[in-house]
Amino acid sequence: MELLPEGQRNTATEVSWEDQQKINKFSTLIGKKDEASEDLEKLKTEKEYLDDLLLEIELLDEDEKIQYKIGEVFVALKQEAAIARLEKSNEHIEGKIEDIDSNISELDEKLNELKSQLYARFGSNINLER
Repeated sequence: MELLPEGQRNTATEVSWEDQQKINKFSTLIGKKDEASEDLEKLKTEKEYLDDLLLEIELLDEDEKIQYKIGEVFVALKQEAAIARLEKSNEHIEGKIEDIDSNISELDEKLNELKSQLYARFGSNINLER
């Protein structure tokens, strides 16, 4: 027996095991998307730093040696070699950014599909928005 205000009736829908699995999957996918978004922001920031560094190094004299960190050791490299290594690192980061972007797109598709299924089943009794 439920005690509801006068004139209101219970509109709650029973949650089946399959529904609960969809809700759990939705929650898991949201967590993965949040992690991927954080990683994406970090990589974008790192790429900006690399782009700025490349511009600064290109302004130096060609004969000037640059202290380039490899692992935990600094190595003196010519400008051309340092630029080549930085460009390679930049390309690597761009690849990671593209991978994460596509991963986020896939997660969004799955989330939208689950969201439509859950809203169709529960209507306004469930809130999947942030």
